[in-house]
Amino acid sequence: MMKHFCVVFLVLLVIQKQGSLVQVEAEDGFVKTSGVQFILNGSPYYANGFNAYWLMYMASQSSQRDKVSSAFQQAADHGLNIARTWAFSDGGDIPLQYSPGSYNEQMFQGLDFVLSEARKHGIKLVLSLVNNYESLGGKKQYVDWARSQGQAITAEDDFYTNPVVKGYYKNHIKTVLTRHNTLTGVAYKDDSTIMAWELMNEPRCTSDQSGRTIQAWITEMASYLKSIDGNHLLEAGLEGFYGQTKQHSNPNSNLVGTDFIANNQIPGIDFATVHSYPDQWLSGPSFESLVSFLSGWMNDHIQDAQNTLKKPVIFAEFGLTMKEFGFNPSQRDQLYDTVYSKIYSSASAGGAAAGGLFWQLLSEGMDSFRDGYEVILTESSSTVSLISEEAHKLGRIRKMYARLRNIEKWKKAREIRGAQSSAGINGRN
Repeated sequence: MMKHFCVVFLVLLVIQKQGSLVQVEAEDGFVKTSGVQFILNGSPYYANGFNAYWLMYMASQSSQRDKVSSAFQQAADHGLNIARTWAFSDGGDIPLQYSPGSYNEQMFQGLDFVLSEARKHGIKLVLSLVNNYESLGGKKQYVDWARSQGQAITAEDDFYTNPVVKGYYKNHIKTVLTRHNTLTGVAYKDDSTIMAWELMNEPRCTSDQSGRTIQAWITEMASYLKSIDGNHLLEAGLEGFYGQTKQHSNPNSNLVGTDFIANNQIPGIDFATVHSYPDQWLSGPSFESLVSFLSGWMNDHIQDAQNTLKKPVIFAEFGLTMKEFGFNPSQRDQLYDTVYSKIYSSASAGGAAAGGLFWQLLSEGMDSFRDGYEVILTESSSTVSLISEEAHKLGRIRKMYARLRNIEKWKKAREIRGAQSSAGINGRN
């Protein structure tokens, strides 16, 4: 036993002195799942990053591309490894998709640039394919397009059931996934810079609170997307609405027509997501009560992901506004710390919480995009320090697994060499 301990200690010492032995492989592989963990190049992967919905829009203007490059560079400098952004802009003045099947090449080249820059800086991407809301078109634009073609559509929720609308959306999926990047030459479906696709940003179907309509839509669209792209992970984009929790349920709040468990149990959905905005959900309670709610709410979703779904869960949006409700930076830090502590506690124990993405990252000079939730990494603050600290803590877990994996490889190689040597001696005898 002591001899084995000494061998392991010696290997760890060599590892510390010769970093090349334990460097986690380049972040250029496809992220996969194994049980409740993400796996990249054989080691657990933790998605710690940010939302930046504006990336494609800024990158479509050559004079603004420096803001995209700056955002990725600053994120990488602070240890962040993933960004979530929009791969849609439907109709309107600055569209990606002018009309069904008609695309704005300038905007698409902006998205090409986003993928290219993210790859340069080691940042993975989650790309969302349509919006639930009217912002940048969303499902309303899709049903309007179909209505203008004579479809008898009476409500926005027909987005999920009308065959013409579903055909428009499937065409968008195919167009994005099969596009060849004009800068790298790589088809999106073959680009490991993308960690995952998102079917919709916060899908809701208030006309069917049973959840069956969205369940059928996710099932159909997940199957279609996977028929085109077997490389990438897929998530539904659910917000994990707070009325769906066990301990903190509000019978009047779950009016969105989704079901966290059922929707994420669909075979084509590889991991679960939840969005966390207790400052928007709860009115009246003290800040301490808000944080207490958040803590229990996160516990519920982590346990559901781990014990029932048996899939990873990412807290894909979270934040606290500095514009409304009188919150201050210290309170925002407390909320960030609560989220990060829950994620780290689960991750360090091999649990289902696999990362968090704050809303939202901005570059300098983007004042018109400020919404009260923004974080600018060049503005030194305690919040930025918390973000960096979480990145380093999750990075240490990944490196620990890589070290253990290298030790196991070394032991196996030693056993093989020993067996080969013994066989050689016996052969000569």
